[in-house]
Amino acid sequence: MQDNPFDLTGRTAVVTGASRGLGQEFGRALAAAGADLVITSRKRDDLAAFQAEIESLGRKVTALELDVRDHGSIQRMADAAANACGAIDILVNNAGCNVRKPALDVSWDDWNLVLDTNLRGTFFVAQAIGRGMVERGYGRVINIGSVTSVAGYAGLGPYCASRGGVKQLTMSLADDWGPHGVTVNCLAPGWFRTEQNKVLYENQEWLDYLVDRIPLRRPGQPGDLRGAVVFLASDASQYVTGQTLLVDGGISTGATRATVPAKD
Repeated sequence: MQDNPFDLTGRTAVVTGASRGLGQEFGRALAAAGADLVITSRKRDDLAAFQAEIESLGRKVTALELDVRDHGSIQRMADAAANACGAIDILVNNAGCNVRKPALDVSWDDWNLVLDTNLRGTFFVAQAIGRGMVERGYGRVINIGSVTSVAGYAGLGPYCASRGGVKQLTMSLADDWGPHGVTVNCLAPGWFRTEQNKVLYENQEWLDYLVDRIPLRRPGQPGDLRGAVVFLASDASQYVTGQTLLVDGGISTGATRATVPAKD
């Protein structure tokens, strides 16, 4: 192991869903640790500002279009990334979506949108990038899950099913590719404000309700994920595979208090 096992200098990472939100935070963390990036979005133009930001750090950045619901698009992205950068060392499988509805209101199309994006897309992107990793005998695959990988929430039926599936898929791929020097882990954020859920955070009553159930007494901040993604992408985690790392402030420990709070 190198002197600094967290150093990613000389590595290249693919980060999907990098046009906004947590995908950009993952990219920033990997670039700060020394990695060059391949960033993807359904619309390449949406990546221009982020590409310029990372290039200002002195990193090489390749921006590519990717629709994870389209198998042809996945393969074109993987081929273009390999042609532009050669070996891909790290994959952050971040692209995802959500539909918030009571279970009785979820449509066939709602279900397919979420599962095709979050679960099927995760598998086939991992397959496309992982093929080269297996051939070379090295790779770090980081599938992005959620606290819903281990807990169910009303109104999130398709999303919970997809993220639970990502957790199980991660273990399967870890078993499959471990003999070839490829680790596969799931990074599972808790409650972080994103474009998908920002309307919730604008409701103070709901926010107080949430914070009361998080042992660290605050929602996640984007920077809270940086150390975790670098750890899983680096040689510091070389003997860690098939695991789900929850970065959730402790909410997954359980949301029901077993004692009465003391009065002032």
